[in-house]
Amino acid sequence: MHADTHEDSLSPETPLVDVAVEVFRLLSDATRVRIILALKDGELSVNHLADILDRPAASVSQHLAKLRWARLVHARQDGNRAFYSLVDEHALRVVKEALLQAEHSVDERPAHHA
Repeated sequence: MHADTHEDSLSPETPLVDVAVEVFRLLSDATRVRIILALKDGELSVNHLADILDRPAASVSQHLAKLRWARLVHARQDGNRAFYSLVDEHALRVVKEALLQAEHSVDERPAHHA
């Protein structure tokens, strides 16, 4: 088996476990999870995200900086405005799976199993 195959990266010995834990830490904040969900349909400005989340733009900007540091979101400058988008579908998939798991925590028969 080749060292760069997907199956090898799922081994308990992979050094990516520590990086994955950091991703979970970043996504353990409700505002950042909401940002990921808000960006599922495409790029948005900081102000638009702040309106959607009903949070101050400065706070949203700080959360976006952390998501950007982790390479979960990408920023595109247009003049003096920044537009943010998801780097790829993986962060959204993690959030969606967490929400499905959350349904199990609150309902014995979650709606996604109906």
